[in-house]
Amino acid sequence: MSPSRVMVVLGCVLSLCACGRSEQAATAGATSPRAAVDAARLVAAGSDSANWMTYGRTYDEQRFSPLTQINAGNVGQLKLAWHHDLDSEPRVQESTPLVIDGVMYVTTAWSKVFALDARTGEKLWGYDPKVPGEWGVNACCDVPNRGVAAWNGKVYLGTLDGRLIALDAATGKPVWEQLTIDPAWRYTITGAPRVVKGKVLIGNGGAEMGVRGYVSAYDAETGKLVWRFYTVPGEPGKKDGAASDEVLEKLARPTWNGEWWKYGGGGTVWDAIVYDPELDLVYIGVGNGSPWARAIRSPGGGDNLFLTCIMALRPDTGEYVWHYQTTPGDTWDYAATQQLILADIEIGGRTRQVIMQAPKNGFFYVLDRATGEFISGQPVIAVSWAKGIDPKTGRPIENPEARYDETGKPALVSPGPGGAHNWMPMSFSPQTGLVYLPVNEAGFAYIPDPGFRPTSLSFNVGVDFNAGSLPTDPAVVEQIKAGVKGHLAAWDPVNQKEAWRVQYEHPWSGGALATAGNLVFAGHGLGEIAAYRADTGEKLWSAPTQAGVVAAPISYELDGEQYLAVVVGWGGALGLAAGPLARDAHVPSNIPRVLAFKLNGKDSLPPLPEIKEPPLQPPPATASADVVAQGKAHFHRFCGTCHGDSAVSGNVLPDLRYSAALANPDLWNQIVREGALQARGMVAFSKELTQADTDAVRAYIIHRANEDAQRMRAAATQ
Repeated sequence: MSPSRVMVVLGCVLSLCACGRSEQAATAGATSPRAAVDAARLVAAGSDSANWMTYGRTYDEQRFSPLTQINAGNVGQLKLAWHHDLDSEPRVQESTPLVIDGVMYVTTAWSKVFALDARTGEKLWGYDPKVPGEWGVNACCDVPNRGVAAWNGKVYLGTLDGRLIALDAATGKPVWEQLTIDPAWRYTITGAPRVVKGKVLIGNGGAEMGVRGYVSAYDAETGKLVWRFYTVPGEPGKKDGAASDEVLEKLARPTWNGEWWKYGGGGTVWDAIVYDPELDLVYIGVGNGSPWARAIRSPGGGDNLFLTCIMALRPDTGEYVWHYQTTPGDTWDYAATQQLILADIEIGGRTRQVIMQAPKNGFFYVLDRATGEFISGQPVIAVSWAKGIDPKTGRPIENPEARYDETGKPALVSPGPGGAHNWMPMSFSPQTGLVYLPVNEAGFAYIPDPGFRPTSLSFNVGVDFNAGSLPTDPAVVEQIKAGVKGHLAAWDPVNQKEAWRVQYEHPWSGGALATAGNLVFAGHGLGEIAAYRADTGEKLWSAPTQAGVVAAPISYELDGEQYLAVVVGWGGALGLAAGPLARDAHVPSNIPRVLAFKLNGKDSLPPLPEIKEPPLQPPPATASADVVAQGKAHFHRFCGTCHGDSAVSGNVLPDLRYSAALANPDLWNQIVREGALQARGMVAFSKELTQADTDAVRAYIIHRANEDAQRMRAAATQ
């Protein structure tokens, strides 16, 4: 055994001895090794069933636990072992916790981090990076964080406002901090960092806000930038001095037209980063274009490399190796940032080293991960933007009518911008050979925005959200809602077909975990986490969560006992923007917690207080139809992506129909124009909305509140 490996083992033993201490004892014992993770340990993580040391458990990100104590025969005995209420408002929780030698590291909304005793849930330390509330307006999809990375006694956090912070794993104290973005642009970080060969890799988000994507590598010990790779070309004639300079000039720039750099271009690397130690390649998933509409950002067409690509880079230098583009010339927000899984599977009589992805565009892809060669791809839901994939070229066979921006006509396209699969992690079981995939079934009416102009406080996508807003007739909404669903699919990647599914009557459900106990665990919006037989999909167990679930569960072992843990708290893109479609897709309560289960656990959740919907009591609607129409247009441009389509909240952020400020114009102005609630994320809109615009938005919400109040009163008398 090498000296470094001896030290790792020694660190593991010491950490195990230290875990149960109180918060004070943990601080006093700061010299005890915590997060004793190195390259050898991460490479061997597949055989370390007790821990969950990186975002996808192992470098291949299969999210498969080899633990078998909890299995299909006894999962019915699974009970709550402990719960921990997170120090966060009831916002979306997307974190995958790490568990390393008895300590759990978990993030929450607003980029906070907590270390918990993984046996009991007792808090060991907490860290708040104090993200400015006003930065929340730059986040497309709420203010989530998906987790930390660990390396050599430190945990690494990416913050919503673009910082990368190294924390001492024993105390939670900052070791170093780097600003990874230019704060003049509307970047965010929501994804988990990854550590590869002593470098911390991190991307960013913000394509809806008009930024240019890239991925960066920082020295894990010092925080010094090692390399950066931009995913779309910048202004012609200007080099970045980055690893991407040569390949952008040679391959990417010829695929763009117009003055795309003025719009940012997009291509943000906001989630998937995976490492293959055998091939020594890092794979990244690249996001959508900015704006969405290609006819605006790149008039005249073009593939717009490297948008919506799976890319392979050298981890030491950021050198480009290969790419595969899932949606050439993307115009539908079909990001390819969704989870990448590495596996060795038998295809056509031989074992292939593959990379698998189900991006937003509705297809499931299997590629050769050494070369990027397209092996196969089939739709996981009904897809209308393309008729299939050409097996020789790997390019989609497009439906020209789906290109709304080029035809100038509205197009109802499936899937919509929420994607057939979004960020919620899928899992792969080597035992069954199946991928367990959370799927959304929802189309979208893409309507071109002929008067598009970028603004500083809205989505800049080139789609008219106002023209495509939901009707207010409840009967029509119910018809639409009936066609918006989701399911958990067991997908056979070899034969490219569904093996089984668990149907949900709502979209936007949680990620999946597969285990060697022939189980798949997944939660959903209606406040439940469940276990299914991995081979057949039979439901074997469930437990209430008192909050919708979008995050993926993990499993770990301590003192010979297997635990299942999940972070609960519903929200995100659909939760904010989908109005009445979101409101009924989750339970009313939304208490952010970590829940941990084990066989015959003894904990229980406290009873929920009774939740009653308050009556709508808006002031009288007195504005003219023209003013209401103007307010509706401004609302759906600047407000609806947070406060809900047609002014109906998904119950994550405030429902403005109930706002006391509707009856108080001065208070309304203080909030909307002056930023009185800026610390809570509600910035001042005076630089985008005139006083007349602000009054019109208020008039529209009053109008909507009166419409719905009248319907509620009528329903109550029937």
